[in-house]
Amino acid sequence: MARKIVSRKRKAAELEPEQCSQDQTLCKKKKLPLVKKSFVCYLAGQQIKLRNEQSYHQALRGYAAHRLPALLKEEEFQFGTLNKVFASQWLNHRQVVCGTKCNTLLVVDVMTGQITKIPMLKDQEQPSAIVDQQGCGIHAIELNPSRTLLATGGDNPNSIAVYRLPTLDPVCVGDDGHKDWIFSIAWVSDTMAVSGSRDGSMGLWEVTEEVLSQTDMSMDPTQVPSYTHITHKALKDIPKEYTNPYNCKVRALAFNNNSKELGAVSLDGYFHLWKAEENLTKLLSTKLPHCRENVCLAYGQEWSVYAVGSQAHVSFLDPRQPQSYVKSVSSRERGSGIRSVSFYEHIITVGTGQGSLLFYDIRAQKFMERLSSITNYSSEKLKPKSGEEILKLTSGKGWLNHDETWRNYFSDIDHFPNAVYTHCYDSSGTKLFVAGGPLPSGLHGNYAGLWS
Repeated sequence: MARKIVSRKRKAAELEPEQCSQDQTLCKKKKLPLVKKSFVCYLAGQQIKLRNEQSYHQALRGYAAHRLPALLKEEEFQFGTLNKVFASQWLNHRQVVCGTKCNTLLVVDVMTGQITKIPMLKDQEQPSAIVDQQGCGIHAIELNPSRTLLATGGDNPNSIAVYRLPTLDPVCVGDDGHKDWIFSIAWVSDTMAVSGSRDGSMGLWEVTEEVLSQTDMSMDPTQVPSYTHITHKALKDIPKEYTNPYNCKVRALAFNNNSKELGAVSLDGYFHLWKAEENLTKLLSTKLPHCRENVCLAYGQEWSVYAVGSQAHVSFLDPRQPQSYVKSVSSRERGSGIRSVSFYEHIITVGTGQGSLLFYDIRAQKFMERLSSITNYSSEKLKPKSGEEILKLTSGKGWLNHDETWRNYFSDIDHFPNAVYTHCYDSSGTKLFVAGGPLPSGLHGNYAGLWS
């Protein structure tokens, strides 16, 4: 028995190193989670954290976009005797650049109300026929993706003018393309822009490094800034075989950066889609459900849909879907027309000819309703009915010239609403610049305000 016990002890002693080695292996395995703090895993963790932060900020922006319209308050600006603001864009957190019907390009400081006029760029050869600038003006102002260049109309409204940002020094003029006024501009890359004209053509313009270097060399602080002249890279007419060719006027453009496709709306009631990269290639043309006064267009990148404003409706168009899938909503202001439209998060802001701002929730597929001041709905009679009153902001009085036209035709009318020809949100989405003027073409006046 003693020998067996000893042998067992010996065996136990022999097994102890093995057990210890196994225990050590287990200990090592338990310490493996420390290895997960590698650089690769750290980066993966940061990406997950970033995605969570991005989704949180996106949800926060969506909530703010939904709540903000009901809280906006107006501050009007005095634009003197300028006539109708047709276009606007934010340059930074306090400056907005505007274009008017009287062919004036200006920058307004929303903090002080100070206005600075920007010199217009002239053609290389002035046209022999005197252009009626009072009837057209600046209809488009667009910034390139990097916000280093600004494209708008020139002194000749048939030409496209490009300025450098943030200084607004002149860069170039494209003056050999269109035979009629430019109504819309869209940047399709950081150096290429497309202009849409009343003559039914679309011009593709490129601001090359050579053009930029020429303007750099000519920049002398002691002299008036000079600029160069460029020719179009491509010039294409929109299809005219479907309708009256004299009504095929390009009225609005909007670019889809994901697919590099450019949407165009013409006054004959058609939507045209083009591939826009190094050239312009037609993809399709489709008839819009509401074909009167299609004058504004916007593209919602997140929703992959175009919004078209017409006389009384906003139509939503996805070129990937059949025409029967086009959805339209009434503006509830028949006859005044939709004059401007924009996307911000899931809210589509609509400016009308009656001076109203409406807000359409694309997720709920209805216009936002006015928040009731009544918080206690104990009685059924106090409950607001769905759709009973939509949220509507109305532009201020503005300025109206009581000239001969007003005295002869409109003096018996007490008040003229200011059509919202343009509106734009700042980068934070908390400030909305709104501008326009009286809707009748013969009336001279202006309106500009900051809603925040």
